[in-house]
This record gives sequence, C-alpha cells and structure tokens, in this order.
Amino acid sequence: MKDNNSIIHVILTGGVGSRLWPLSRKSQPKQYLEIFENKSLFEITVERNSHLADKVMVVGNVDNHHLSGKVMNKTKTNYLNIVEATPRNTAAAIAFAAFASNPDDILIVTPSDHIIDKMDDYNNAIQKAIAKANDGFIVTFGIIPTKPETGYGYIESKDDNVLSFREKPNETTAKEFIARGNFLWNSGMFCFKSGVLLDELKQFQPDVYEKSKAVWEASKEGFLDLDLSMQIPSISIDYAVMERSKKIKVVPASFSWSDLGSFESVYEYLVSKGHPVDVNGNMVIGCDSYTTFLGLKNTIFVHTDTANLILQKENSQDVKDIYSALERQNSELLN
Repeated sequence: MKDNNSIIHVILTGGVGSRLWPLSRKSQPKQYLEIFENKSLFEITVERNSHLADKVMVVGNVDNHHLSGKVMNKTKTNYLNIVEATPRNTAAAIAFAAFASNPDDILIVTPSDHIIDKMDDYNNAIQKAIAKANDGFIVTFGIIPTKPETGYGYIESKDDNVLSFREKPNETTAKEFIARGNFLWNSGMFCFKSGVLLDELKQFQPDVYEKSKAVWEASKEGFLDLDLSMQIPSISIDYAVMERSKKIKVVPASFSWSDLGSFESVYEYLVSKGHPVDVNGNMVIGCDSYTTFLGLKNTIFVHTDTANLILQKENSQDVKDIYSALERQNSELLN
C-alpha cells in the first residue's frame, strides 16, 4: 500500500482552549494539562499515532513550542519543529507542514487536544483515509454523531462524498441534522498528499499559498519570521480548501471522539474514567479540599490557584464569553 513516500503525522498545537478557562491559560493551554490519567492531550495524541506514521511534525507557536518540546522529549519522539511567529489560522499552519514535506508524502493532520477511543476503529479509519489520499483525494474525517451537539461543525455526506460543510448549528438545526441521518461531526482531522493540498490551496487561495511559501523559505531551523507571517491572510483550511475543492472525500468514523472543547465534554470524559460526582451530578475539578454542594445539580466547581469557576454543566459553551471579557480587560488571569 505504501510507496516510497513517507506517512507524516502533523500535530497542530495552536489553540488556547478559551472554553476551558481557568484550567487552560495562555502559559499552559488545555492540550498541555496533565489531567488525563497524568498525561496531557498532546502526549496522548503523540502516542496514539506513533505506530501509524514514519515521521512527526509539530506546528506550534512561539508561546507554546517549549511545552511541545517537553512532551516530545518525554515520549522520546524525533520530530520536525515548525514554530509560527503569530497565529494565521489552519490554512497557513497546514501549508507550512506541506511545504516541509515531499509532494508525494502523505500527511495525517490532527489537532493536539482531542480524545479518541476505540483504537481499532480509529486505525481502520486512518488506513481508509491513506488509501484515498494515495488516489489523489483530500480526506476529512467525519464522526458519526451521538447527540445533537451545538459545539461542532457538521459535514453533510453521501457515502464518502461531501455534499456540504455546515457551521456550528443552534439546537433546533442540530436536531434536524441528526434526524436526517447523513450529517457527521467535523473532526478537524485530515489526510492528503502534501502536493495535492498545495495545488488546491494555490488554486483557491493563491495569496495564502504564495505568502506561506515565502515565510517557509525564509524560516530558520523551523522558526518563522514575524513580519512576513503578518502578511498571510488568516483563514481556516475549511474555508480555504475543503469547502471549494472537488477532490474532497470523507471517511465516516465510528471511533469515539471528543475535542474536549467544553467543561461539559471534560465532565463526561472524567465520569467515564471514574472521577467522582455526588448524587446530584456535581463535580469538583482541581481541588482536594472537602467540597459539598447544597441545592445544586449538574454543577462543576473548577479550582485553580488564582481563579475559580462555578458553572452549570449545560452552560459550558458560555465560558468563552468570560475569557473574552478578561481579554478585553487585558487580565493577568489569562496568563
């Protein structure tokens, strides 16, 4: 199945995890928090894909690449380090990885902050994607949904063909998607030959292509130039390529998946791993002191040294509003 091309695992580590504040901070974003059986999501991501790929690339930024380095040392993983001077969204991040590869190399692009179970199903999905990538397609992974989730984008599909990409829906629309039965959660994971992706990017977003290429060619040991980087339009790979290319295929994936993008999804994951909750579904995260809840249900108490958060589980998507308010105040509590 494999020719002389390499299979490269590309890990995107740029996110700040604003919906997991105050656990997730700029100095320690959620993918580096060792709260998942004493491992971080980043470390779990490296381990999950280690047997699938010949090489590893990490696309990070100046604020967090030292944290990635610690994990790569801990797992004894050789890798190519690409350090963005400033965030320019996923189209540029993925372009850098593609420019650093040979045109026939197959890239498996994953975020660094997802939880995946049912590894046989995962490995099976990856092998299907590699086969399609070898045929010249750009493959996205669509997760078979388990509920009408409003925190994810959706892929409308028929067999392995993508009919449309949909933004995060409201609850009514999410329920409609689930009822129709041909909508998948958009996982933000991709597989393609690097040359195919770059050809499509050049066709649909020549500005992103040219400016990312200039930045990559001027890079020094993987570190990218700030002034040149500022000229790259900030656009997601979905808008830049996935929604426009005729070469897109989807692998509907039955592995269990979560981007742990909210305290509700963290709550569900921790419960599945035996983390204690009281009889009314209340949970404490980050605190060993005796804590009791009176007259409350499904409440999460999040403790850190400098900030506490108390929230109803159902309101967990609103945490980003707190983060945004603190950002406007230039608050130290985000660092």
